[in-house]
Amino acid sequence: MRKIRVSDITLRECANSSEHSLSFKEKIEIAKLMDKLHYDSIEMPEIKNVSTDVLLIKTIASLMKYTQVVVPVGFTAEGVETAWNSVKGAEKPALKVSVPVSAVQMEYKCGKKPPVVKDMAASLVAECKKYTDNIEFTAEDAMRAEKDFLYSVIASAIEAGATSVCVCDSEGTMMPSELADFVKDLYANVPALEGVVLSVQISDNMNMAVASAFAAVGAGAGEIKTVADGFAFPTIESVMKVLKLRGDSMDVQSKIRTTELNRVIGQMQRMISTTKSENSPFENGVNETAEALTLDKNDDISTVIKAIRKIGYDLSEEDNSKVYDAFKRVAAKKDYVGTKELEAIIASTALQVPSTYTIESYVINSGNVITATANIKLVKDGEAVSGVSVGDGPIDAAFLAIEHIVGHHYELDDFQIKSVTEGREAMGSALVKLRSASGKLYSGTGISTDVIGASIRAYVSALNKIAYEEE
Repeated sequence: MRKIRVSDITLRECANSSEHSLSFKEKIEIAKLMDKLHYDSIEMPEIKNVSTDVLLIKTIASLMKYTQVVVPVGFTAEGVETAWNSVKGAEKPALKVSVPVSAVQMEYKCGKKPPVVKDMAASLVAECKKYTDNIEFTAEDAMRAEKDFLYSVIASAIEAGATSVCVCDSEGTMMPSELADFVKDLYANVPALEGVVLSVQISDNMNMAVASAFAAVGAGAGEIKTVADGFAFPTIESVMKVLKLRGDSMDVQSKIRTTELNRVIGQMQRMISTTKSENSPFENGVNETAEALTLDKNDDISTVIKAIRKIGYDLSEEDNSKVYDAFKRVAAKKDYVGTKELEAIIASTALQVPSTYTIESYVINSGNVITATANIKLVKDGEAVSGVSVGDGPIDAAFLAIEHIVGHHYELDDFQIKSVTEGREAMGSALVKLRSASGKLYSGTGISTDVIGASIRAYVSALNKIAYEEE
């Protein structure tokens, strides 16, 4: 039985949609869920903001065990290098060269004539070949391209090293039989296609994308581009339903783990969905908007665990129990427990570990006529290590000095300061949330009459948790 590949473009499409904006942690969680289902590949958005986009791709790449991570390279050699540096840590890294091939798209997207586009595509694939053998060439708007040019550009890309080719029905106006004939013509006119995987990406403008995709599979295509939900492309649910009901008769199957499909897809759809029921803002006691999350003393442990996961934490069973016990003590004295209070409970209760780093001293200089500086000394394994840094304010300088000591930058996911007592000698409490290279969230708290000291203690508390887990 022939295996067809399933490639997901959800994260790519979300990046291009203002209606489906995802947080950093939601993107990571969606990628992890896809890997759990054993998707063949997931496609990342094009790198636009080098600092944030590269961090996201590196994080996801490090987490994928079964799924290939595909990164678009843009139109330059520099883009190829940046894309490779972001994805090279993956078990299965891949680069993608995507160019428009219809006359209207070539003029609109890159302002180049067909011969130049053909040469550009081949040269970009050849540049990718310097880094990896896993290279996808995508012909955008292929169904409206001049056929001889389409055949030649695909043949040129394969000759340069492409190992898979994707053709896009960007308009989504082909009937299934027409798409099947289109794929047969490709194989007839580009013999080199027999040696690579042919993928189809079909817009669902006529609600016939799934039928068209399987017509293409029947004609020889080996991969279908899907989405989890929310976009006009075939959904993974609809594709898997066809495989379940007619896969045997078509002599095709996929490696997607169907036993967990409905539950996992439901999790992804909840993150991708932009609308919540106006009449039901709460589900099982948890407000689905993290900023307005509320719990009360009547909520059971499953509801609290759901809230913990909603705000980004993945705790062990033991730590979930500890947090729930602490939550019950707090909730018994209050009408409700909100997001910030739950985070404080997690920071002070979960993952309590031996201290890899302890604070020996810190000196902060700041004012309205000088640049803030921080000189911090921590102790690790009995040895004092120091870090000095300047920053945009005393707390920024302090955090940068700590990064200098540990030699690593962790994304600061959240930082909060509040007063816990009153008066001139009021105690300040700080909460710091750091995201490790694996994408996991760690929080730490610190208390001091000095808010800068409280912030440093909170940062080091979260850092110790990361250090313990990484060791």
